[in-house]
Amino acid sequence: MIRFLTIAIILFLYLLLGIPVLLIERLIAKVNRQASDYQCLRLVQWTFRLMLKVAGVEVTVIGEENVPDEPVLFIGNHRSYFDILLTYSRCKRLTGYIAKKEMLRYPLLRDWMKRLYCLFLDRSTPKEGLKTILTAIDYIKQGISICIFPEGTRNTGEELSMLPFHSGSFKIAEKTGCTIIPMSLNNTAAIFENHMPLVKKTHVILEYGKPIRLSEMDKETRKHVASYCQDLIQETIRKNPVPFVGAGFFFTFACTSAIMNPMYKSTVPVV
Repeated sequence: MIRFLTIAIILFLYLLLGIPVLLIERLIAKVNRQASDYQCLRLVQWTFRLMLKVAGVEVTVIGEENVPDEPVLFIGNHRSYFDILLTYSRCKRLTGYIAKKEMLRYPLLRDWMKRLYCLFLDRSTPKEGLKTILTAIDYIKQGISICIFPEGTRNTGEELSMLPFHSGSFKIAEKTGCTIIPMSLNNTAAIFENHMPLVKKTHVILEYGKPIRLSEMDKETRKHVASYCQDLIQETIRKNPVPFVGAGFFFTFACTSAIMNPMYKSTVPVV
């Protein structure tokens, strides 16, 4: 409970103290928009990393070298609120997340999200959903990456399960030709959702898959790109289960990964 309360206090203080920061950044943006954008990005990333540290989250990252230095469409499985903290804290470029429209209910939080190019998806009508996708397409053309969880909501099923991907999410890549980067997240629900309101020290795995380019796919595969990407992520999360958190497991996992994958990168201290 102490971890949960500490994270809540950090969030509250950030939003409160962030009021004058947002005002100052608006002034800076009038002179140098890019500088202001990246200042906001790094500030939020620093706060997210602090929250993850307080939560006691140990992260193993695999395949980060697969992310090119260009605007991309990130897609991933979604089981926890912490998925956003884990992935956004590692973004090197400006990246807007597509969130559900209900997030607009929260003042200050929505202001920061809008400032960082997040979009709010209304699935109630196709027209509103199309507007969001068109804006995301425009962001990609401006050099801003987009991240979306195509399951459409948090999956509360079994750890290695996934909900069907919404094909509309991939229109962004189809219309812009941008690279798709699949992200596979393991064990993130064990941080908070599996035992709310407790936040528990947890080991999670984040793996970035090989870049997917629609231009390199055959016509039939492109028709079913949503299921193709889901199958890739499903295969990866089944490959990366986290059955036990402990020093012995960290050591075994790190050694095995280093042997099997020379590009393996871990942020987990090996004890």
